[in-house]
Amino acid sequence: QIRNQKTEFIPRLFLYPQLLVAASKNDVRYGTTGTSEPFWAVWREEAPDTAALQEAVNRPLPNAVKARLYVSRDRAARRHFEELEQSGREPTGQDAALFALCRPERLLDLARRFVLYDGAEKKIARYQQFFCVKRTMARIGTIGPDGSRPGGVVWHTQGSGKSLTMVMLATAIAEEIRTGQPKKVVLVTDRVDLDEQIGDTFHRCGLDPARAGTGRHLVDLLRSERHSVITTVIDKFETAVATRGLELPSPDIFVLVDESHRGQYGSVHAAMRRVLPNACFLGFTGTPVMSREKDTIRRFGGLIDTYTIRQAVEDKAVVPLLYEGRHVEQLVDRAQIDRWFERITAPLTREQAADLKRKFSSTSQLNQAEQKVAAIAWDVSAHFAATWKGAGFKGQLVAQNKATAILYKKQMDECGLVTSEVLISAPDDREGDVDVLEDNVSEVVRFWRKMMERYGTKEEYDRQVIGAFKHGPEPDIILVVDKLLTGFDAPRNAVLYLTRPLKDHKLLQAIARVNRVYPGKEFGYVLDYAGVLENLSHALDVYGGLPEYDAEDLEGALTDVSVEIAKLPQRHTDLWAVFHGVRNRRDEEEYERALANQTIRAEFYERLSEFARTLQLALSTVSFLEETREDRVRKYREDLRFFMALRTSVRRRYAEVVDFGDYEPRIQKLLDRHVGTGEVESLTELVNIFDREAFAREVEKLGTPSSKADTIAYRTKRTISERWDEDPAYYKRFSDLLEEAIRQFREQRLSDAEYLLRVEELSASVRDRTGDTVPERVRYDADASALFRVVRETLTPYGKDGLGLEEAGAAAALDIERIIDQRRIVNWTRNADVQNQMRNAIEDRLFELKDETGAALSLEEIDAIMERCLEVAKVRKP
Repeated sequence: QIRNQKTEFIPRLFLYPQLLVAASKNDVRYGTTGTSEPFWAVWREEAPDTAALQEAVNRPLPNAVKARLYVSRDRAARRHFEELEQSGREPTGQDAALFALCRPERLLDLARRFVLYDGAEKKIARYQQFFCVKRTMARIGTIGPDGSRPGGVVWHTQGSGKSLTMVMLATAIAEEIRTGQPKKVVLVTDRVDLDEQIGDTFHRCGLDPARAGTGRHLVDLLRSERHSVITTVIDKFETAVATRGLELPSPDIFVLVDESHRGQYGSVHAAMRRVLPNACFLGFTGTPVMSREKDTIRRFGGLIDTYTIRQAVEDKAVVPLLYEGRHVEQLVDRAQIDRWFERITAPLTREQAADLKRKFSSTSQLNQAEQKVAAIAWDVSAHFAATWKGAGFKGQLVAQNKATAILYKKQMDECGLVTSEVLISAPDDREGDVDVLEDNVSEVVRFWRKMMERYGTKEEYDRQVIGAFKHGPEPDIILVVDKLLTGFDAPRNAVLYLTRPLKDHKLLQAIARVNRVYPGKEFGYVLDYAGVLENLSHALDVYGGLPEYDAEDLEGALTDVSVEIAKLPQRHTDLWAVFHGVRNRRDEEEYERALANQTIRAEFYERLSEFARTLQLALSTVSFLEETREDRVRKYREDLRFFMALRTSVRRRYAEVVDFGDYEPRIQKLLDRHVGTGEVESLTELVNIFDREAFAREVEKLGTPSSKADTIAYRTKRTISERWDEDPAYYKRFSDLLEEAIRQFREQRLSDAEYLLRVEELSASVRDRTGDTVPERVRYDADASALFRVVRETLTPYGKDGLGLEEAGAAAALDIERIIDQRRIVNWTRNADVQNQMRNAIEDRLFELKDETGAALSLEEIDAIMERCLEVAKVRKP
């Protein structure tokens, strides 16, 4: 479906569908037009109606529906399903998903309420968003004796679409809640940047919220009937109370509070309640509610809905997070410097290592704190350059304070391996922890003046640096202190480098910056240089075992990187297991023949991809390089080199475009760094058999007659597949002949030389359009010839008793071509009326053919000829 939405295929088919489903028996994903592969979601029904599902699955189809359904299918298929209908069957995962998504009332509800445009992107709700809105609407739809509505708190983990859930809920409130006076939805945050962000989200989704600029402005917006959706920072309510004494007692005001665990104590929350005493308050949070903050839930009216980290990871709504603790020594003497360089430059060439050492030697006069910054800067640069740079991903480094962030950039620039930008607030707004470097305020002031000279305003500085990080090729790494640690979505951000202590919500908010889904992103990575977590068990002790948190709320928050790396030996073994039947481990031809079966090739590709990605992760991790024997690391690299070369040979031999998809850039980095440039041939576009000279040169490069024969056979099969719709009857004949030749060779009924000769002849016939005779009257008309073959294929079984079917079929084909040509208009392939006119005329001509020849054509056969002729015409005469 994703491929067919592209310009060169059938994009217009996808103009109107609201829901797209990709299904197999036990795996169903759904999305909408434009949804990229990582964002196709699973649906989990919260309260499945098993009895209704069972009844729907085994409900008999009406006979009229069956007649249309089986018109182009063979009798065996119909017999199979009718027998199954009689005996009944158990519902599959596919049945459950289709029943949940596509039964009329649910499908209409999804289309009307839960499909929205986020800018130019069309999106459909995930199940947790759908059921959260439903549950919330049921809750607030009830009105108490005092006229108020119950509120509550929604905890949906970060990255699971909380902002869009708020948009869907606000829309549902506006459309479904019936009141006697105008309704208002007030969106409340506790920071200006979040206020801007959520306002932008609502605006992109087609709502037009009014943003309160001041407390006085908030008062005016609340009193006005012109604005039904308002956004504000919570502290403006204090101003509203102090300056205007405003009180709006209406129960038809709905207050949606983002990150409701923060700022809901003391005077600011009291001021909001005073201004809106009877409003319905709905809190949203993306991090677990600490036990000491459970009062937040009570303040809002109880817990409405929960979607945990574990659930989000299982649903692939977010990527799992891997954690690695790194310790960088305080570099004060030559011996320590040498040991450190041996470790971080292990993957580099001798010349690269020497160059780094020369650059780093300039730090010898720095004080100890600056030396540590320099050491971490080098380590971060080397890690990012080896693992992520050039693969479409970004990194974020959290510094102690502004001066340190600027120093990190200076050291990274000295390194020259990555590009970076600093994003901080103005220097008079002091942030972060204070250390020896904080005294150097003048450096921060100079940096800020330089940014203001370059960008003009703080807003433009933020906008351009963040925009470049999110969407541009540079910078590779963004350096921050407190900015962008919360409420910042950049899906390309794959790795977070922590160099300062964080705790509580700030830590959980920070690490969630790298859990957003993005093509090719398996995990988010957290590298800890500050001992923030020390190790995973300590993290869970601090954040899950103490009474501050409920342990289950944090389940799945982080996984130690060693857990994933521990899978490397098994994935290495699994890869070799594909070739358990290979007797001679030095015979490349035997490996290639072992992959002749398409299912086995698919398994090989998947296992190779898993092994390569896990090896890349391992080779970027200090502990793996320190704890794994050199001969074992060398074996992994050598096997990767061998299997990647085999992948290239097999891809050429069996005419497959192996789509490693989004993982390809990262795998290529792994090869370039750890295998060697040029040692594995890059995958290139396959040469078409119609390019005779280039194809002949490519075949000649191959060693054995069987590898040449396979290359010719599978490349010809690929050409047949690509051109099938132009002349299906012609290409079916040669497809069958090729399959028979391949089968005879695999069964050793053809020698290598015989196999090569046979496929060369068949390939030449496909390329030159020979090897198939047609009557003289259609021989020189390619379109009529294709239609004739369609007619002949159905007529052939009636060819006994001396019926003259060839000439009659050719005459019918010419008449069918004329019928189509006479009725063709612009865009006829999308005009149902024109096609129906063609069908009527073609059907009449086929009944004449039946009378002329005496062939006992059935109604189903006549319909099949008619439809196939139209399909051929759509391709050949668009």
